Amino acid sequence: MSESAVVKPQTRPHKIPESVLVVIHTPDLQVLMLERADRPGFWQSVTGSRDQLDEPLRVTACREVLEETGIAVDALPPGALRDWALANVYEIYPVWRHRYAPGVTHNTEHVFGLTVPAHTPVTLAPREHLRYQWLPWREAADLCFSPSNAEAVLQLPRFAVAEAR
Repeated sequence: MSESAVVKPQTRPHKIPESVLVVIHTPDLQVLMLERADRPGFWQSVTGSRDQLDEPLRVTACREVLEETGIAVDALPPGALRDWALANVYEIYPVWRHRYAPGVTHNTEHVFGLTVPAHTPVTLAPREHLRYQWLPWREAADLCFSPSNAEAVLQLPRFAVAEAR
């Protein structure tokens, strides 16, 4: 049997193919980038799937931010987390498809922005991320391995201007 035909045992429930992407940034548009533990060299923003079909996306975003960075959204000023009302549908990378039900090949990702003060402490979940860095938004977009993540970071200045109004 070829290596690509090996089916990995599913030890957890299948992931729901609906997720959030949270671009965490400072008021001066420094973006928090996280290096994946399971794919060193792959940098991204906070991402994660709904835990249940009826979990509100905002709850998913808050949970994932806390789990991956230690940042408690509820401790930030009201309006710090914003739903950008953008959704990306993309093909799930084959290396991660075993996490989903058989036949699931696409995910819908909902984009949020989270403004945090400069020097906000970050505590990584070591099973998920190896390192983090704050970068100017253009450099952060260039570092993203995911095209949808890069595009979201490139949208940051537009959303920051809209929020300032």
